[in-house]
Order: sequence, then structure tokens, then C-alpha cells
Amino acid sequence: MKRRNFARRPGCSVEATLDLIDGKWKGVILYHLQSGTQRFGELRRRMPGITQRMLTKQLRALEEDKLVIRKVYAEVPPRVEYCLSELGESLRPVIDILKAWGESHQQRLSCAPPPVVVKKPKRAA
Repeated sequence: MKRRNFARRPGCSVEATLDLIDGKWKGVILYHLQSGTQRFGELRRRMPGITQRMLTKQLRALEEDKLVIRKVYAEVPPRVEYCLSELGESLRPVIDILKAWGESHQQRLSCAPPPVVVKKPKRAA
């Protein structure tokens, strides 16, 4: 993924942070990796809406930005695990606050399930 070079032009710190965790999936991946080291398949099961291609792309970008560490084991078949780097761990408070905010505002968010409406049956006249 193309990253902006904040050293060459002015950019606020919020812009720099959002540039690292932008998109629909990076924050979710970071959230799931907070619970510990996981394999690709485990992450995929935790995020049923993501495609294999997109998960691969997002994990590569997070690895490139040094937020995630990818460890490949020399086994047959090869085993690959992902975990948060020290820099990725430093985002834990940010991810936790995003989660808390989402939980407290879930009713107003478009991703929230629709409210259940119970209709009363009409009485016969």
C-alpha cells in the first residue's frame, strides 16, 4: 500500500495514525491479534466478511508498516503465524477505545442489527 511521507510534508499526527490503520479491516485485524498469536485461518474465521485475498493484502501492509510480525515455520505444510509487534502493541489503547466507542454507539451505527419490531395482530370487528 502506498504510504504518505509525513517527513516531507506537513501532516497532523491523527492523519499519520489513520494512514497506518485505514480501511475496513486493518483495525479489526489488529483487534483480533490483541488476543495473541494467530494463524491465517484463525483470523479468517474470526472475520467471515473478508476475502482471502483482502486478508493477505492487509496483513502484508501491516507487516510492511511494522505493526505485525509474520513468522514462517519450516514445516511441511508450511505454518505461518501472525502477532503484534511492539509498535502494534502500542496501538492497543487506540483499538480498545475504538471498540468501546463502537459498543456505546452501536444503536446509531449502520452496522448495528435492526431493532426488532413486534406487531400486534389486528382484532376482528
